[in-house]
Amino acid sequence: MINSRFVTLIIKDSNYIPIFARIPTLIGMNKLSKRIEALSESQTIKMARMSRELKSKGIDIINLSLGEPDFPTPSHIKEAATKAIEDNFSYYTAVAGIEPLRKAISEKFKRDNGLDYAPSQIVCSTGAKQSIANVALCLLNPEDEVLIPTPYWVSYGEIVKLAEAKPVFVETTIENKFKITAKQLDEALTEKTKLFIFSAPSNPTGSIYSQTELAELVKVFEKYPNCFILSDEIYEYINYVGKHESIASFDSIKDRVIVVNGFSKAFAMTGWRIGYMAGPQWIADAVDKMQGQFTSATCSITQMAATVAYDDMTPTFEMREAFQRRKDLTIKMVSDIPGIITYDPDGAFYLFPDVKSYFGKSYNGKKIKNSTDLALFILKEGHVALVTGDAFGSPNCIRISFATSEENLIEAFTRLKNTLALLN
Repeated sequence: MINSRFVTLIIKDSNYIPIFARIPTLIGMNKLSKRIEALSESQTIKMARMSRELKSKGIDIINLSLGEPDFPTPSHIKEAATKAIEDNFSYYTAVAGIEPLRKAISEKFKRDNGLDYAPSQIVCSTGAKQSIANVALCLLNPEDEVLIPTPYWVSYGEIVKLAEAKPVFVETTIENKFKITAKQLDEALTEKTKLFIFSAPSNPTGSIYSQTELAELVKVFEKYPNCFILSDEIYEYINYVGKHESIASFDSIKDRVIVVNGFSKAFAMTGWRIGYMAGPQWIADAVDKMQGQFTSATCSITQMAATVAYDDMTPTFEMREAFQRRKDLTIKMVSDIPGIITYDPDGAFYLFPDVKSYFGKSYNGKKIKNSTDLALFILKEGHVALVTGDAFGSPNCIRISFATSEENLIEAFTRLKNTLALLN
């Protein structure tokens, strides 16, 4: 076995990495678990990292890849955090979160969704992503199947794999705004299906299921009593078409529904890292137990800040109005670019257009074979960061985030149009 501490020979030429730089990698080969080797890197995080690297070299990159509001956290939330710091609220809390926070979330469910969840049925975590992982790890066993409509948020499939279960993807269509139909659901569900995961409003498509559409899905779920439903509702308040509808509102399946939500999108609190799940008591108890062995409670200061978030929704609704204007601008500018097929999203702050008309085209001898090639071409030549549709299970599409200023959007789409025009 080679020990890198004792290697002194360095061989280097223009085509190879120095041996000393490769030794730790060589030693690490076959040391990692199959679990981590099977895990894919988050493509949204990867694109953000590539954008930062180019920016560090002085290149002006407009980043439309991350799902992050560009607004500051509302003042009433920051003030609560400041007070918590001044009051020295800096000690461990209960794993599931402080009682005032879980009570505030419980009251929010009643006020905004007509749902009755006791504080004991709510577990707060370090972001909604951890809430989803907690639920998956508590529910899934090896060989369980998890049904996921495509396009899907990048981490769903990877979290399922971490839980040693099998993701089963159901392809939806742009004509139906990428929403699964009751017929598709009925054809895909089997006795092996342990969990169904979806987001509404959706990341990456912005699609929203109406009460009627949800009711049709519920009729199918009623035939499969062993299947649980995880409803990711993190974009609840970024809704351009009306009141948010939750699948948890249907009594016939409520005891099998786990709602995941959080504060990052509605209150511009991405860096604060706080999300939560709500569900049957036995699932909440299991998630509390699981989290107790991973991270324990999330940040005490963040919890105190989030406790007052729902007290004043005015900043949230003002952000939504800004996103509405940006959405309308984005739709208008995309319609001016030939070869892009799109639709008007009902929620969230993404556009997920079909761009396959550009596949097979070339620039300077480099052929665009797929959406990954296209996204990298746009980044390199146009200095605009997008995310390949492959990351979301839809290889003919790209995700465009309009969570940035109108000035940035105008410049980004000018670059995008000019860059795509280079392909022939």
